[in-house]
Amino acid sequence: MKARIPLLGPLLAGAVLSAAVVPAAAQSPAWPTKAVKLLVGSPPGGPSDITARLFAEQLNKRGGQPVVVENRPGAGNNLAASAAAKAEPDGHTLVLSPDTVLTVNPLVYRTQNFDARNELVSVSVISSFTQMLVCNPAVGAKTLEELVSKARTSRMTYASGGPGVPGHLAAEMFLQAAGAKMEHVPYRGPAPATLAVLSNEVNCGFLATPTVIQHVKTDKLRALAVSSATPSPLAPDVPTLAKALNQPRLDASFRLVLQTASGTPPAVVAQIERAAMEIMKDPQVRTKLLASDLVAQGTSAAEAQQVMKAEMARWEPLVKRLDLKAD
Repeated sequence: MKARIPLLGPLLAGAVLSAAVVPAAAQSPAWPTKAVKLLVGSPPGGPSDITARLFAEQLNKRGGQPVVVENRPGAGNNLAASAAAKAEPDGHTLVLSPDTVLTVNPLVYRTQNFDARNELVSVSVISSFTQMLVCNPAVGAKTLEELVSKARTSRMTYASGGPGVPGHLAAEMFLQAAGAKMEHVPYRGPAPATLAVLSNEVNCGFLATPTVIQHVKTDKLRALAVSSATPSPLAPDVPTLAKALNQPRLDASFRLVLQTASGTPPAVVAQIERAAMEIMKDPQVRTKLLASDLVAQGTSAAEAQQVMKAEMARWEPLVKRLDLKAD
């Protein structure tokens, strides 16, 4: 005779179901539970700032909590990254930085008060961006070929927003590929670097397209190339470095990485990651970014970490060859 298995009553069944659900819910703490601070290591108007403000607007709509963008420019984006690394590891302080904070800065800056590679966790690659090579019209070069010719026969200078920033790296990649030399003149950020080229204090500069495009349109600067593998939507007639130098694999594009402090609970990181992926899939967000020469990404955290490893391997030989150092 088979033993009878008693049926669970409705009340007991509900209790068992609740017991199963509670631990799962406990593993996913609510986020955000208060205002979120999104730090940016560059002044307003650049790729990081444009992306951060659009991302913050969308995150505010989804999370139900205020999202405040705070610009802390300086030291190649290290100031903002350091503040995020030292913040409470609860996911309420985020930082949006160029990948150079992880890939290049640890090799360039001799004294830092934080370890970017270990004190920050990369949540998502939010977008990618490139640089535009611009020269003062007084230089007289109308094409990249003409600039290379001048650089091979006379002293030429180029400006950047500081040692190891994307514009510096893009310029050095270009010069290495072209077999030419130009003297690097670093400034404290893209704004003073742009002013230096506008005044012809420095001949040229590799600078973010949104920063210089208006000066190109008014003929105050002459655009000779973009560093990406594909043309810029803001300046489709400006050739890529790859095309101008006939080197198809040449690509000096960069990524904007959303990060938070290491030690943030994995469940919270997962929620930030999910929000980033969803926001970057939004067609309107993608269109708005593209209008500023930014390509939406929205990767997973695992993908972001793999991308950072690949970028470290790509830029480290150049940094060591140039012996880049900054205080």
